[in-house]
Amino acid sequence: MSEVPAQPRPNRRALSAAARVYAVQALFQMEAADQSADRVVREFANWRIGVDYDEGTSPQADEDLFERIVGGVVNWQARIDQMTDRALVAKWPIDRIDPVLRAVFRAAGAELVAADTPPRVVISEYVAVADAFFPDGKEARFVNAVLDHMARAARPEAF
Repeated sequence: MSEVPAQPRPNRRALSAAARVYAVQALFQMEAADQSADRVVREFANWRIGVDYDEGTSPQADEDLFERIVGGVVNWQARIDQMTDRALVAKWPIDRIDPVLRAVFRAAGAELVAADTPPRVVISEYVAVADAFFPDGKEARFVNAVLDHMARAARPEAF
């Protein structure tokens, strides 16, 4: 009787990173297609996270973190958008920002408001997410600056 080798389990950091990328994608989809959080979370759980495709398997993710981020954005969107607006230059209100960047700011803002993750970790993780979406641009530096401002406003005691 031969044993099937167990698939290596992704580490916690990789699961969290994937959850953040999926959350940004979900938030973008919610806005672009005007879909509810419940519908999009179900779609990601059933059809996107850790799913086998002909091309391979999509990454596993910390689904609880994914759901907390998306739910946090829904619950605190006005507060998060205000924090983001204050961090942006006056000529660039959040509604003029690229929708992917808006999703990054909202997802990071949900984690900053929830206060479960240290702000410097949130900033670092979402700068990496921005870099993944915009590998050739200056967006990662922009995200770093905006999130630093947002983090200091949301959690000044951490700095």
